[in-house]
Amino acid sequence: MRKASITRKTAETAITVEINLDGTGQYDNETGVGFFDHMLDQLSRHSLIDMTVRATGDTHIDDHHTVEDTGIALGQALVEALGDKKGICRYGHFALAMDDTQISSALDLSARPFLVWNVDFPSAKIGTFDTELVREFFQALSTHGGITLHVDRIHGINSHHIAEAAFKSVARALRMAVETDPRTADALPSTKGKL
Repeated sequence: MRKASITRKTAETAITVEINLDGTGQYDNETGVGFFDHMLDQLSRHSLIDMTVRATGDTHIDDHHTVEDTGIALGQALVEALGDKKGICRYGHFALAMDDTQISSALDLSARPFLVWNVDFPSAKIGTFDTELVREFFQALSTHGGITLHVDRIHGINSHHIAEAAFKSVARALRMAVETDPRTADALPSTKGKL
């Protein structure tokens, strides 16, 4: 089974992440940051990766460390669950429409982290949540998950819709990339012999 459990503790946060790549999108996420929980739920549901996240952090300062460190732990869990990556599709892409917003995501589980982020928000906050933290989460996920990740806002005027469409679009691309390719179930999707 392609499962992983990661615990990360620092002076700023304590985080546990459990994932199952072959799940059905079941989620149970509690980070103390309501809007972020909602986004993690979307990431799980639309990637079909079962996900349980428990996080406590210094939210009396702000939400930054909790969001970023959750991205770090989730990226590490993804690497562990993928193992040697034999048989995976490796690449994923998805253009997702949500009301006024369209977000396009493309990714490669290449072990070469790189984030291209062309997503602007019309407001600095969604409720009490800083919109700049959406990028911080995906930067941490990309870096620690070894993901080349490109996210582009094609359209969008509502910050909530833009953030949610980004999580859903990346989720759908990730679902595609972690799937096992039945034509190459025992082969590594690379001519290098290693990912």
